[in-house]
Amino acid sequence: MSASILPSTGADPARRDEETGTVLDPIVRQAGGSEGRPPRRASTAWAWAARRGASWTLVLAVAAIAVGVLWAVVPGIFTSYDPIDGVPADKLLPPSAVHWFGTDAIGRDVYARVVFGAIHSLSGALIAVTVGLTLGTALGVVAGTVGGVLDDILMRVVDVLLSIPGLLLSLSIIILLGFGTVNAAIAVGIGSVASFARLSRSEVVRVRRTDYVEAAFGSGGTFFSVLLRHVLPNSLTAVVGLAALQFGAAILAISTLGFLGYGAPAPTPEWGLLIAEGRNYVSTAWWLTTLPGLVVVVLVLSANRISQSLGRSTR
Repeated sequence: MSASILPSTGADPARRDEETGTVLDPIVRQAGGSEGRPPRRASTAWAWAARRGASWTLVLAVAAIAVGVLWAVVPGIFTSYDPIDGVPADKLLPPSAVHWFGTDAIGRDVYARVVFGAIHSLSGALIAVTVGLTLGTALGVVAGTVGGVLDDILMRVVDVLLSIPGLLLSLSIIILLGFGTVNAAIAVGIGSVASFARLSRSEVVRVRRTDYVEAAFGSGGTFFSVLLRHVLPNSLTAVVGLAALQFGAAILAISTLGFLGYGAPAPTPEWGLLIAEGRNYVSTAWWLTTLPGLVVVVLVLSANRISQSLGRSTR
């Protein structure tokens, strides 16, 4: 760089930068940039958050799911009332500072029953997602990697499962397994196998056609090594987003089965059962169905919002 281009400061720029601890880009110096210390660079996490455009709705969704998980893990921190035994003299009290969600027909605190019921509904949803994710992903990976006649057979089975309404399929499986939250969760999970299988198979087929997978095979990689090292890690991101979506759908499905009487038996504080117990008092005690129903709606929408964010990150 010629001396005529540099500012006439009477000192060598490199020497001045070394003395002051400032490293000024030559182009910036040429353009007349300030000689002060350059601004600090943002951290990688901050830059990622700014690029992703963090939304307050996503923050609220994560917070709602976190509260639900804490209800399931440590319910005693959030309420001191017994979810099973009530005080008959306090029956059908409206929401107040003492009973946030009011009381039911036998004087039990509804908020306490909602909090203690989180373990049944959320654990059931987790079981359902685990069953659907494990079985569905296994079928999709086998169909996408093997191909041929086996792929056609598995996909036709998936098409049949997709053609059956989810609630009808769940009810059919519950009749075989029996009532209860765990059996209902397994039934809901089996009903979601087809969705996971279809998505995982399409992702595996897409990744197998990429150049780096072909290069891995060309460099001497075995089938299973390429599958475990390249295909699976790059094809499961969308499946994880579907798992978050199915988690919200599983909460709603298990609550629906509990409402119909196929879930946990009374007096278990399960969310669907709470709504079912309050339907006879809709005109006189609206809080028995409205407030537990709002909890279910908030958690389902939160799971859907998180799934939407995960889906955007894959594109």
